[in-house]
Amino acid sequence: MVTSEEIERVSKLMKIDVHDHKEYVDKVHAMIDFFDVLDSAEVDSEEISMQEILISNLRKDEHVPFDENLIENLNHYKGTYVRAPKMSS
Repeated sequence: MVTSEEIERVSKLMKIDVHDHKEYVDKVHAMIDFFDVLDSAEVDSEEISMQEILISNLRKDEHVPFDENLIENLNHYKGTYVRAPKMSS
């Protein structure tokens, strides 16, 4: 199972400041438990049906140039970095 040390290591690798690692350990354990529930559903024999689409029916992929400086049109930027909203738990 996942340990607090593993959560701390991953958060450092992702450069995310996590104060309470124990909280995330519980959340990861809940996710793993849910995957166990999905695994026990035994749907290996179910067929997945999907509609076949011909390549000729797909839209043409075209390059559309953007003449303006994109970074200047953003609301929240600092230098060459875009500021994104903080992620909460």
